[in-house]
Amino acid sequence: MQQIKAYLDQIATISNEDWDFFISKLQRREIAKKSVFLKVNEIENHISFIESGVVRLYIPKDNPDKEITFGFSFKDQFISAYDSFLTQTPSAYQLQALTDTALWSITYDDLQLVYKTTQIGNLIGRLTAERLFLIKSKREQNLLNLSAEERYVNLFKERPELLKVIPLKYISSYIGVTSQALSRIRKRL
Repeated sequence: MQQIKAYLDQIATISNEDWDFFISKLQRREIAKKSVFLKVNEIENHISFIESGVVRLYIPKDNPDKEITFGFSFKDQFISAYDSFLTQTPSAYQLQALTDTALWSITYDDLQLVYKTTQIGNLIGRLTAERLFLIKSKREQNLLNLSAEERYVNLFKERPELLKVIPLKYISSYIGVTSQALSRIRKRL
């Protein structure tokens, strides 16, 4: 829980009362490695902070080799099918724990209550949403402006631990290339 406090303290100063109210609404969840904890067509009812672990966001396909991985979230980051969470409509993608993962989660209704009840809730919500947007925007710009090799190199400059925990087939999908193309990129480096 201290990890969440440290993260939020970077954003704003939170009174003890607001913090106590906020943490009273959090629920700790443990997700086993490889478990899908939000499926296509389910409504996302949680926004979660990753205490430990790695989560993959992906679009499933009938052929698992054709799945499209479009995001990863790591320790000390928020995770949610955020568009589904905000609109309370079915998700078009899935969330999967790639490692044993521990989350601190708040439900949609409880977050609305935090927004209404605390002085800092709306600010935290807005700033967290802005950070999620910036991550998404950076990924889109990288896909449009960088070569596959540059995307691969940048990914491991930013997150060198990825190679140890994320299968290469997910990394190839994430950078927008086939497994064979990723193999050729890795041989050149």
